[in-house]
Amino acid sequence: MYILASQQNGTLYIGVTSNLKKRVWEHKNDIIDGFTKNYNVHNLVWFEVHDNMEAAIIKEKQLKKWKRQWKLRVIEEVNPNWTDLYLTL
Repeated sequence: MYILASQQNGTLYIGVTSNLKKRVWEHKNDIIDGFTKNYNVHNLVWFEVHDNMEAAIIKEKQLKKWKRQWKLRVIEEVNPNWTDLYLTL
């Protein structure tokens, strides 16, 4: 699962995928119409690997219910400068 941001403290998008590099590339290149294309949300700022898709989906649903401040804290714990992590994949 992953979090994309438009900029530091900007618009957030939470998603889940089985192929993170491919999926973020699709977001960055506006391949798929939707939220990330409409709001220019293209920077990978956080991700977490799970053993299986079911576990990732459960965590994604939980994270989507969190308060915004909690989400920002999770990002900043591992990525305080909000660096685009796509280049590290």
